[in-house]
Amino acid sequence: MTKPRRNVQFQHRGSNGQHGRRPSLSENSEAISEPSSPGPKGMNGKTECSTLQKEEPPLSEYEKKKQTFITRTIWTFVMITGFFIAMFSGHIYVIAIVTAVQIISFKEVIAIANVPSRAKNLRFTRSLNWYLLGSTMYFLYGESVIYYFKHIVLVDRVLLPFATHHRFISFMLYIIGFVFFVASLRKGHYRFQFTQFAWTHMALLLIVVQAHFIMNDIFEGMIWFFLPASLVITNDIFAYICGITFGRTQLIKISPKKTVEGFVGAWILTLIFGFGMTNVLMRYKYFICPVNDLGANVFTGLSCDPNPVFIPEPYNIDIPALMSKPLTLHIAPIQFHILVFASFASLIAPFGGFFASGLKRTFKVKDFGESIPGHGGITDRMDCQFLMGFFAYMYFQSFIAVYKASVGGVIESAIQGLDTEGQIEVVKGLAKYLVNQGQIEEKALRCLNEMVARR
Repeated sequence: MTKPRRNVQFQHRGSNGQHGRRPSLSENSEAISEPSSPGPKGMNGKTECSTLQKEEPPLSEYEKKKQTFITRTIWTFVMITGFFIAMFSGHIYVIAIVTAVQIISFKEVIAIANVPSRAKNLRFTRSLNWYLLGSTMYFLYGESVIYYFKHIVLVDRVLLPFATHHRFISFMLYIIGFVFFVASLRKGHYRFQFTQFAWTHMALLLIVVQAHFIMNDIFEGMIWFFLPASLVITNDIFAYICGITFGRTQLIKISPKKTVEGFVGAWILTLIFGFGMTNVLMRYKYFICPVNDLGANVFTGLSCDPNPVFIPEPYNIDIPALMSKPLTLHIAPIQFHILVFASFASLIAPFGGFFASGLKRTFKVKDFGESIPGHGGITDRMDCQFLMGFFAYMYFQSFIAVYKASVGGVIESAIQGLDTEGQIEVVKGLAKYLVNQGQIEEKALRCLNEMVARR
């Protein structure tokens, strides 16, 4: 067996008499620059230097911000383009986007709750969250479909039982989840399980329930969805511009970058934007008509009798000291209502964002997720929109909606309030009325009477 050789010195260590010290980068560079440097390729400084040359230097703070800004800008235009394509393609596509947003937001909010390591092995915790989401969406979506499409649902043999017993079915679905939760409780994990149960209900209330009212806004007319959403977006942009331009006074501690000057300046600019945008959208029935055909798009359009709020009314301005004759302006009532919408979007809706900021600070996370590159999660972009959409629906129903008999409402009253004989009499009465009005032939009435007699 060969004895190991001692006192062997490698050439790069003894070249300058500095034994036991690694050569510096400058020394390595000098050694590489000498054409007659002895030693094998793997034993000199070439390998180390080439490795150092391949390693990219870390990005500066400016470069990081630049990359983030570029990514954020690109995805902003992607989202805006996709939104407008969906909006002009039809209401059903916007509803699909709202559905996707509420599901992803629910997932993000549930995920930020820290899960103790010992609780990760609990069975069915995540499954129960998704079950409660599904049962809640079944109830809320069913309520909307039954309310807006009674004339379709209530005359279908398959859908009628689900429509008439919808609330009981929804209640039993929730009770099943409740019983399942109680049965899954495990000793030593009670605090965590009840915390998760309460957290899930909070997410359902703040996200899914409010998104349900946004969907109702779409059914009432595209303008009641698009206008509130655009007010929130433009207010956020105006607040940023005013804040960096002349912002000095901090608005709220939970969001240090928000300033009073930006807050007030954005309010004024949002009022102007809302007044102008309303003047444009109210001219198109595709935006102002309620949904009566889910297959409609911007090319096929919609038809309806406009809500009186969209019909301009004359307003006389007479100030003798300033004008020789009265001035008459034609302004639609919606342009006054929109000032309330713009004020809510500017003064109240941002507190949805502040609430979300406080939530993230509580759990020590920067964003709710990474669903949108450069922006964070869906919830980071929708925190104000949920509150604004909820307000838009409540305000519309309280001050703008016109309540009158609908085909679906009449059918519902006949089905739920009359027995079979009464329903037949209603049909015969309507048929006779239509014959007298010349809308249908008398032969149709005779056929109806014969069919009723043979039953």
